[in-house]
Amino acid sequence: MLSKSSAFTGFYKLPRDERLQVVKEFADLTEEETNMLKNTGALPFELVDHMIENVIGVFPVPLGIAVNFLINKQEYIIPMAIEEPSVVAAASYAAKMARQGGGFYTTSTPPIMTGQIQAVNIADPHRARMSVHASKEELLKKANEQDPVLASLGGGAKDLDVKVIHSPSGPMLITNLHVDCRDAMGANAVNTMAEAVAPMIERITGGRVYLRIISNLATKRLARAFVTVPQEAVGGDEVVNGVVQASQFAAADPYRAATHNKGILNGVVAVVIATCNDHRAIEAGAHAYAARKGQYTSLSSWEKNRDGDLVGSLEMPMAVGTIGGAIRTHPIAKIALKILGVKSANELAEIITAVGLAQNLGALRALANEGIQSGHMQLHARNLAIAAGATDELVDIVSEKMVREGKIRMDRAREIIEQYRKTR
Repeated sequence: MLSKSSAFTGFYKLPRDERLQVVKEFADLTEEETNMLKNTGALPFELVDHMIENVIGVFPVPLGIAVNFLINKQEYIIPMAIEEPSVVAAASYAAKMARQGGGFYTTSTPPIMTGQIQAVNIADPHRARMSVHASKEELLKKANEQDPVLASLGGGAKDLDVKVIHSPSGPMLITNLHVDCRDAMGANAVNTMAEAVAPMIERITGGRVYLRIISNLATKRLARAFVTVPQEAVGGDEVVNGVVQASQFAAADPYRAATHNKGILNGVVAVVIATCNDHRAIEAGAHAYAARKGQYTSLSSWEKNRDGDLVGSLEMPMAVGTIGGAIRTHPIAKIALKILGVKSANELAEIITAVGLAQNLGALRALANEGIQSGHMQLHARNLAIAAGATDELVDIVSEKMVREGKIRMDRAREIIEQYRKTR
């Protein structure tokens, strides 16, 4: 038997059906599996074929709506794209608790992104640093010439700073170009500007530029959310104390902080995906921000105020846009933005951060009260029942029986389905 090879010449040039045929033969897909890949649903193939390379289909993710959100005294319903059970429900429940204290309040900084230009092979890097600073206006002018429309809207390159860092291969001069991206995430604009000023930096420093690219640690593009939840809304004094203790645990222990922040990102990423923003950039920036002081720690903080109420706050980089890229071409993303009714990228960033804080509240309350598994495992049981072949009312019958027994497993789901069908 000949071994299979993944070396295909001109795969991207093939019509879609031929690409699918190649994959079908390579992976021994059935006709049913192949036809499932052909079904692109709300996304026409002609659209997705231009979004990424080598397209053979789409990968649908459930789109839910989180309710009850009151943010800056304005009502919102939140589209969330996620496959994990309990996330949408937890966000909605936390938002309901938060309403009793006036809801969430948010702020954000201007939408400044940073492009980095790396120069090496400089004999006197500290002198070169001063020379780059002295040429700041010339460099900013060159950068803004690359996107006059952005500059005309009040955005564009606004400032730069320069630092010398030390590496095993010698000193490096890093120029950080700070660009106001307005309502775009900004990667294309920032990268274009960084490319444009790179030859100037080589001329000024006498060095060699290698990398010139955006940084996803967007410390100048922050969003903040805070909330006060009345003691009685969250479940009493003991629950408030439990949430505060859980928060302090995450602040002190990176092992706990990783899961704590993952809970925040459950909410954040679900909205980021629903609006077709770059969730990988958001996650990278969030984790880097959590470690910016030398130890990985929690992004949020929960405290008890003088009235005994629970007070939460969250600050994190939030580089999202409402224009550009796939945001305005993906039909579901356009609907999600319409549902949110946002007027700017800053408003979207603030909403997403409020959802992250709500998600964090929902998780910590569950941990401090009944434990995280109760509601989560009920939903997990439903997913297992469906995967085992249950349909219609049988889904509830199977999932409820597994939860009662405390045996939430695929083999048990199949046994219950078989027993049920034998009695019919």
